[in-house]
Amino acid sequence: MEDILDVYCRPYDEKFPIVCMDEQPRQLIGEARPSLCPAPGRVAREDFEYVRNGTVSIFLFTEPLGNWRKVNVRKRRTKLDWAHEMRELLDKDYPDAEKGILICDNLNTHKTGSLYEAFAPEEARRFARRLEIHYTPKHGSWLNIAEIELSAMTKQCLERRIPSMVALCYEVKKWEEERNRTQTGVDWRFRTEDARIKLKRLYPEIQLS
Repeated sequence: MEDILDVYCRPYDEKFPIVCMDEQPRQLIGEARPSLCPAPGRVAREDFEYVRNGTVSIFLFTEPLGNWRKVNVRKRRTKLDWAHEMRELLDKDYPDAEKGILICDNLNTHKTGSLYEAFAPEEARRFARRLEIHYTPKHGSWLNIAEIELSAMTKQCLERRIPSMVALCYEVKKWEEERNRTQTGVDWRFRTEDARIKLKRLYPEIQLS
């Protein structure tokens, strides 16, 4: 926890951007019957029956100090998917950065070893050298600012039936554009000193002899 909080205290540096990432599974749901057009002053009505069209995985990246967010949708969230997301992050989103400071959950896919399963050793090592990964602790995913962005996106964009991956990609990209246009960066106020007071119960007690 303190490692993550220390990272958030670092000053903005375009050569070492701090980027948070999180993933979210999403079920694609279609209509079994067409919805009824709403009358003036009434809400739309849809049939309770629906059609399951499979699942996808949403990858969200955000740079809290840079006022930037990106959302990608993939069919799965395997090691290869994560590795290709890292390649896009480093080569396309931050090509001039010396190293990307990545904050993410400690999942088995979020390892530099995943890069070697996706790319040739020379290419994988090139990406690994440009990544500095910091993992949120167990039960501490609330420390990941990307989780806040995912929550906002879910409430603002995804609380309805979306039938296909194409439709979902369109919706999240529109949300991404609007969010980047209107939302400022994140002002993270919770520091290590605060954690040692408010979360004192989580720290081990030292027995002095």
